Amino acid sequence: MKILRLSMIMVSLILLFSGCTQSIKKDVYQEQNITRPELTPYELNKIADQIYKNETGGNPKYLMYWSPNENFASLGYGHFIWYPKDEPQKFDQTFPDMIQYYIDNKVDIPDWLKNNRDCPWRNKKEFERARKSDKRFKQLENIILNTKTLQTKFFFDRVVNSIPEIIKYVPKDKVDYIKHNYNAVADTQGGWYPLIDYINFKGKGIKETEKYNNQGWGLLQVLQTMRPVKKGPQALKEFSNAAKVVLKQRVKNKPSERHFLKGWLKRADTYANPIY
Repeated sequence: MKILRLSMIMVSLILLFSGCTQSIKKDVYQEQNITRPELTPYELNKIADQIYKNETGGNPKYLMYWSPNENFASLGYGHFIWYPKDEPQKFDQTFPDMIQYYIDNKVDIPDWLKNNRDCPWRNKKEFERARKSDKRFKQLENIILNTKTLQTKFFFDRVVNSIPEIIKYVPKDKVDYIKHNYNAVADTQGGWYPLIDYINFKGKGIKETEKYNNQGWGLLQVLQTMRPVKKGPQALKEFSNAAKVVLKQRVKNKPSERHFLKGWLKRADTYANPIY
């Protein structure tokens, strides 16, 4: 209950400062004629709760996780990626940006975390050993447990920063189509949850290393796959369906990931209806 109260207080404080970020982006959004994100504290907290369920199944143990199939740790409510030093980085590494976000928002973090942007544990075996006895692991776990709302604001700011970037990446003849589908979801009640969750879940879709058979699986690919749709309930259903098509295509391109598909599709199902 103490953590929850702290999170709700942080929501209000964070949104007071979020206007600065949004004002900076305002001209970019107006210039590109795309909907600029605006969320209430209630909406932000609901999104945080749902992303937590998506990433951990509601078990706080999985806020600190290392998959046996990966060469990186997955940390926090968004399972932010953190690579050890010198590991190949196929996917966007997001936890160092989260560390900087803590610093920028005056969160008290230990010096070892401030000064080291590489994961201190080299593999899953070291990571699980640290879970039992490493002071640094416990410090990081406590920080993560007590900053749910700040982490969700970080997701939110990633969308704020990423949408104009995606629009600039798209070929000119496809820009209006992508804008239309994005705006249809963004202008629908509850539409910010799928946009925020998917970009956290599978990225922007513009990084060349995040492709199999030259096909990506990020937010851009979902918006491309959607049929043209007006804002409203159908926009959420269309986004959900398109996400499932994109995720199935990823597994088709890399069959070794088939065991993930059931959970991925279940997650995409949550996009079809408003969570708040």
